[in-house]
Amino acid sequence: MTDIKALPFAFPLRRDAVALIVIDMQRDFAEPGGFGETLGNDVSHVSVIVPDVKRLIDGFRHAGLPVIHTQECHRPDLSDLPPAKRNRGNPTLRIGDQGPMGRILIAGEPGTAILPELEPIGGELVIEKPGKGAFYATSLGEELQNRGITQLVFAGVTTEVCVQTTMREANDRGYECLIVEEATASYFPHFKQAALDMIRAQGGIVGWTAHLDDLLKGLMHA
Repeated sequence: MTDIKALPFAFPLRRDAVALIVIDMQRDFAEPGGFGETLGNDVSHVSVIVPDVKRLIDGFRHAGLPVIHTQECHRPDLSDLPPAKRNRGNPTLRIGDQGPMGRILIAGEPGTAILPELEPIGGELVIEKPGKGAFYATSLGEELQNRGITQLVFAGVTTEVCVQTTMREANDRGYECLIVEEATASYFPHFKQAALDMIRAQGGIVGWTAHLDDLLKGLMHA
């Protein structure tokens, strides 16, 4: 076990039980013309974390530890897309519509792809999820159980939506969860800060938060 400097107290990383989950680092959320921008967001708030997410992924790979990627996406026939989700808000394009990078958030379309700088390598698990949380309607729980994973380190977007939702799902299932501050982002920076505060409040009610350099340093000694 290796103690990682974290809040609200040190995170007891166990090399044989930990995995990194990178949430939804997709072109549709991070690139101009994608779904995130159609919602009126400044996607530069997301794209800026790509180098730090890459450092984190590389750190796990170098340590020989598992990396898991998620993609929010739906079937081409939209059978797994509730009307309440598709019709929410007032975007210029909706999920399933044809956009600059193919059909928005549809499995297999160019915009749904993970950013080239962060794309999975052979052997890394990719979870396609129709909801905000990565456990809902996916095989993630079974995959983690089969691998003996009990600790999850989180990166990705957005902090207050898909990342925090998955952390809360994991917390309810008994996983120890840590989020890396520099490797997560929101279109609204104050939402990110609020989410981090909520995660580590009350003695870590959802989990831990840590800085990237502290996590990478701990991995080197794990």
